[in-house]
Amino acid sequence: MHRFAPKAEDQPALHVAIIMDGNGRWATAQGLPRAIGHRQGVHAVQRTIDAAIALDVGYLTLFGFSTENWRRPILEVGELMKLLRFFLRGELKTLHRKGVRLRFIGDRERLAPDIGDLLTESEALTQGNTRLNLTVALSYGARQEITEAARRVAREVASGALLPEAIDEGLFAGRLFTADLPDPDLIIRTSGEQRISNFLLWQAAYAELIFIDTLWPDFGHADLEAALAEFRRRERRYGAVGGQ
Repeated sequence: MHRFAPKAEDQPALHVAIIMDGNGRWATAQGLPRAIGHRQGVHAVQRTIDAAIALDVGYLTLFGFSTENWRRPILEVGELMKLLRFFLRGELKTLHRKGVRLRFIGDRERLAPDIGDLLTESEALTQGNTRLNLTVALSYGARQEITEAARRVAREVASGALLPEAIDEGLFAGRLFTADLPDPDLIIRTSGEQRISNFLLWQAAYAELIFIDTLWPDFGHADLEAALAEFRRRERRYGAVGGQ
């Protein structure tokens, strides 16, 4: 299991997760094809990675493509996969030079073999980087993730390798895709929608949620900085009384 280097002075690294929403609506508002909105969304990803580094975010998780997104028109799915290839091939060396560690979570079996190879190559090249830990959720659904984790636990119990009494939250979390990542502190969703759409359901138990009207292609440093400022104004009680 890979471990990331701790932040200086033993301060826990902030984990921000973002549901990138609004590419299609941005394109429609501009009178452009949806594909153009997705392309502009890639530029927003680049800006957000740079902003996360500048703002000292330790972990950034982006919801890139959900299990439900496979239901979109085949041409749109093809465009999204083409953009993924473009991003990885064009940005990998730059991300590596900036000290970004890349990892991917989700069902890789549904992705094309060449994309799977690109994901593996990206993870291998950047695994020693510690400036920013970037996780991209691809072909990802939280219910699917939890179901698969339950299957893993069930198989271990059936084989005799695990006693039912030993199952607790920590053990179960260790079977999730995010086993070696901290839970998100903050989840941001763009475009004004106020739901988390099957994203990190287990991990988001105590995350702060911020919904902003900005469409994803327009998202940038100022938006992330404002969300972090709002996050820091909140008191996180984790079910306890304020001040404890």
